[in-house]
Amino acid sequence: MAEGEGDFPLAEPGLWVERIGSRSFSAGLPALFLDRDGTINVDTGYPDDPAAMVLRDGIAPAIEVANQHGIPVVVVTNQSGIARGYFGWDAFSRVNGRVLELLAARSAVVDLVLACAYHEAGSGPLAIADHPMRKPNPGMLIEAARRLDLDLRRSLIVGDKPADMEAGWRAGLLRGWLVDGGATTISGLSVLPLCGAQDQEGLLTAIRAL
Repeated sequence: MAEGEGDFPLAEPGLWVERIGSRSFSAGLPALFLDRDGTINVDTGYPDDPAAMVLRDGIAPAIEVANQHGIPVVVVTNQSGIARGYFGWDAFSRVNGRVLELLAARSAVVDLVLACAYHEAGSGPLAIADHPMRKPNPGMLIEAARRLDLDLRRSLIVGDKPADMEAGWRAGLLRGWLVDGGATTISGLSVLPLCGAQDQEGLLTAIRAL
């Protein structure tokens, strides 16, 4: 573990797993899985500045509805900028904290955050190609399910990249929403677009029905 990382919730050198708050959940619930950059907040490339964080429209209400219905909310985010040396876990922590603050100001609470820093372009222990935790691999979703005893098949995923949808499919999910994408099917995963108010209402309806 690198100097200064002892204060961070690292399950391994390239995997951040942080339980947020103290809400408890019954076993066997579905979850709302969310990518972060480009899905919850506007994507700034390799985000290292908390002051630059701005929420995208439409996601905070989905998280709020999940909160109201007792559905765990889990963020699963690739962070190759750490492996590439652009910033460290300290900057990730500050940025992620700011995103959570912005959500909380809109009555939207995240329950678990997982971040994967492994990437083949990295160095040292983070220089791993196709790590099981890095999307499109399903490792972060499976780890979240293990920790919260989730029903993955009934869970939903929202992301802005095909890799998010593939990770959902490979974890056994049946439904996903692709930000600014189109409707499609990835093997057993039905992918719906998340582009406008009608799409957002469809996501809210699906969360309420869980």
